Amino acid sequence: MTASPPATTDLSDAHTQVQIAEAIFRDYGGQVAFCGPAFTVRVFEDNTLVRATLATPGQGRVLVVDGGASLNCALVGDVLAGLGVRNGWAGLVVNGCVRDTARLAQLPLGIKALAAHPRRSSKGGDGEHGVSLMFAGVTIEPGYWIYADQDGLLVGQEALTVTTESPAAGNTEP
Repeated sequence: MTASPPATTDLSDAHTQVQIAEAIFRDYGGQVAFCGPAFTVRVFEDNTLVRATLATPGQGRVLVVDGGASLNCALVGDVLAGLGVRNGWAGLVVNGCVRDTARLAQLPLGIKALAAHPRRSSKGGDGEHGVSLMFAGVTIEPGYWIYADQDGLLVGQEALTVTTESPAAGNTEP
């Protein structure tokens, strides 16, 4: 079992240069806290490239899918998320929808998405990978680090750490 990633609140306090995503994502996976270097994909209502990517070794990376914020269909369901688990992906961030949410919640995978939708996507094979993405007020380049938990999503240009210190006596600040 791997150690939990640093809390996004602690990272935000310790690293002023991180980008903080707008609070538009919901948690759908069985693992809420996750982190790893980004692998980027841009698609629109077509998950063929998402499937192909999740079928490759994830090596602890986070698949970041810019689906154009479409709420018309799901780009990830339980079958694709299961591929991600089997192939070692740390998590998924979907600027779009997911489906099969009851089953997604049982998988040991972090999944953040905008919403749930029952309709599956098309299968035309359109899309691109390894591109710069901009959504939710952040820019994500391939290899940038993604940190996610119940408090939000942060983007750093490199792996981040937090030095733990004992709180000052009498300090009651949250």
